[in-house]
Amino acid sequence: MAILDVRPELLDALTVLRDRVAAARFPIPLPGAERAGRTRGELLAQFDDYLLPRLHAPQAPLLAVIGGSTGAGKSTLVNSLVGREVSEAGVLRPTTRTPVLVCHPGDRRWFTGRRILPRLGRLRVPRQDPQAGGEADTTGNDPVTPAGEQETDDPTRRLRVETATTLPSGLALLDAPDIDSLVVANRDLAAELICAADIWVLVTTAARYGDAVPWRLLRAAREYDVTLTAVLDRVPHQIVTEVSRHFGELLEREGLGDVARFAIPELPESAGGSGLLPGTAVAGLRAWLAQRAQDPVARCVASGRTAAGILASLRPRVAQLAGACAAQHAAALRLMRHVDTAYGEAERRVRSRIADGELLSGEAAARWRDFPRDSHADELLEAFADGLTALLSGAVAAADERVSHAWRKEPGGAPPSEPERVDDVDERHARIGVRVRRWRRCLEELAEEEVMRTDRVAAEPEEIAAHLAAALLGGARTGALDATTLAAPPETLSAAAIDRLTERGGRLLSSCVERALYGERDRRIRPVLDLGIGPEPQVELVAAYSALRGVQAGPDPTAKRPDRPERRP
Repeated sequence: MAILDVRPELLDALTVLRDRVAAARFPIPLPGAERAGRTRGELLAQFDDYLLPRLHAPQAPLLAVIGGSTGAGKSTLVNSLVGREVSEAGVLRPTTRTPVLVCHPGDRRWFTGRRILPRLGRLRVPRQDPQAGGEADTTGNDPVTPAGEQETDDPTRRLRVETATTLPSGLALLDAPDIDSLVVANRDLAAELICAADIWVLVTTAARYGDAVPWRLLRAAREYDVTLTAVLDRVPHQIVTEVSRHFGELLEREGLGDVARFAIPELPESAGGSGLLPGTAVAGLRAWLAQRAQDPVARCVASGRTAAGILASLRPRVAQLAGACAAQHAAALRLMRHVDTAYGEAERRVRSRIADGELLSGEAAARWRDFPRDSHADELLEAFADGLTALLSGAVAAADERVSHAWRKEPGGAPPSEPERVDDVDERHARIGVRVRRWRRCLEELAEEEVMRTDRVAAEPEEIAAHLAAALLGGARTGALDATTLAAPPETLSAAAIDRLTERGGRLLSSCVERALYGERDRRIRPVLDLGIGPEPQVELVAAYSALRGVQAGPDPTAKRPDRPERRP
């Protein structure tokens, strides 16, 4: 199959691009994110189920997936092509729950492992009796537990592999669930199976060929330029010519005039949704499929066209994913910027209110007036700590409300985990209180260090810490910390000691405010960070696709090189 480019560097470039597509995520519900997610899923299915397996094994049998809408007669058609019942058919919908793949016994080894459809388990099939119309396994594998097959509990995620000598070697048929099934899992599986096909066989009926479902499949086939054939099933004898002509006109209008078409008349065998159609009814389709499998040129065209069509469709779809990744990153940056802006404003307001002495009010003011005669230093420090905790908690609550309002106005809204992030007010107050109490202990340790450094200081370390807290939190209302606020000479702190206490205490207060506010900011921003959105997916997608294009445009190393001219002495 020289028509397929199977150079190792091309396979490597496709594998890298596939991994970059898999790494793309769209967790923020932006406009277009859902569509990008579907495109990502389609690309991964085509990479894993068709393109990479086909390029790794170009000699593998062609896979023709029989797809279509509910009640189109897909299973009956497969059974009729095979010549015996291999897929359940009937009037109940949906009939096909577990997809069935039928191949020649000599080709069974290609489908029992995970070469294609690796996400589907393989259903164990009992040994088939050739005398009963089945074919014995000739691959050397145990037909009950064949090599490479695995079981799974989910019947919608299993593939049953059947064999039939009536199929030509090099061709496999896959009966897919309804593309418009009421069961979501069936619809998703049908789309996944179609992505694994070398040949799409679209089955519709004379009564429903104008419906939207078959035309969605036809347009997708045209977009990817896959090898396609269309089957009109259950066409009344009297209008076969008219319906076929009209269907052909519709295909011409959609740019699909070269698609092979087959009409199957309405017969008693198909009226009840079961049974086998006469061989003459499916002879044309059987011959068309057999030629694709057995004629080397037709085979190369079928698989090569589908692979080339998928490769040609990568550019707009990868560009769409890259753009969606860039939009996710930009949205994440905006969400985080709202948090930074709100908490930056909260810090500015907290520092302004501390500088204005607002904390020296209420209980703290009463304790300060009575200190040190009727109020103990511990009570004053506790009042200051409570006031600072309340100030910081209020600032955080206001910042959170501002963030929520800004996030609600964003196109994608809040991150998916945002509703679960909101903490109980008491928990937030308790966290901030822990940081403030740590600041209070640091003030007391600072005062104790100064007492140990200086001789003959009558005041207790706790009293010095209370005075220092009043000076730091009371601002203009208390004036500067000086000797008169502590004790009368000569048992006072020196000017140098007061400067040291004020400078170091101010740093401790500033650190406390920052740690409290930015600790809460980090909790608020965590849902965005947990999404793991960065610039890398967009950059890596573009780079991987550019590398693939470079490989495709490069010279074929298998091409014959011109003879070098003879070197003369």
